[in-house]
Amino acid sequence: MHEEDYGILWKHIDWRTNQTEVRRSRRLVISFIATVGNYEYGFFWYLYQDGTIQFEVKLTGIMNTGAALPGVKPKYGQLVAPQLYAPIHQHIFSLRLDMMVDGLKNSVYEVHTESEPLGPENPHGNAFFAQATLLSRESEAQQTIDPFSSRYWKVVNHERLNALGEPVAYKIMPGDNTLPFTHPEASVMKRAAFARKHLWVTPYSPEERYPAGDYPNQHAGGAGLPAWTQANRSIEDTDVVVWYTMNSHHIPRPEDWPVMPAGYISFMLKPVGFFDRNPALDVPPTEASHHGCCES
Repeated sequence: MHEEDYGILWKHIDWRTNQTEVRRSRRLVISFIATVGNYEYGFFWYLYQDGTIQFEVKLTGIMNTGAALPGVKPKYGQLVAPQLYAPIHQHIFSLRLDMMVDGLKNSVYEVHTESEPLGPENPHGNAFFAQATLLSRESEAQQTIDPFSSRYWKVVNHERLNALGEPVAYKIMPGDNTLPFTHPEASVMKRAAFARKHLWVTPYSPEERYPAGDYPNQHAGGAGLPAWTQANRSIEDTDVVVWYTMNSHHIPRPEDWPVMPAGYISFMLKPVGFFDRNPALDVPPTEASHHGCCES
């Protein structure tokens, strides 16, 4: 656990008076590194002064490799050294987020942006709006990312209102992500069927801890989230668990060999009306320091 500088927190210059206000951002870092085979995964939680929470995985270590015949370029991998290739692969992470946004009774909304059709309400064709849809049951809360509609998901507490009379909320903002390219009938996809969706929502159950079930290597497939959500339970105004899946798609490069520089994949939890205004307004300015030379 440590704290680190993270650049600009907020800034504004008044061009009329040429007066500038700027604050430095500092974030609290809670992290650990796990060695899995020949890979290292760094798991980092970042807590920011504006209420944002970020989870990031740093991927490094040594790739799995195989031998290639002279002059052959493997179809399913990339050469990283003479006659040495690393297969194209994916690293999939599932986050179990036991949400409690200002209380236990939470609901989840899917939010995306739509363009207003040309007409009296949009004569210039430049209007667009955010459309929020309540996900009331488990079958509705099995979703994938959609960057072209700027999709995100919002966890709200209808019983807690902010100064504007709106329910307090946090939103889940996807980062870099993709879906598996493995065939659905492959054994790995049968056992890791949760990876077909980026978001699942379930009511809290202490027995439901792992997205692929308790013993995926000993199971034929379908355990975990796919099995639990068949009940199609209600997830409205209750103690919900949000499962977010991140998929790091790795097409190897020669620069990844012999030790791979860290790659990054992350997502954010950002407050949406959880605070009545910018919670970082009270951060004090950084005092300028001047260091003179020593005189003899």
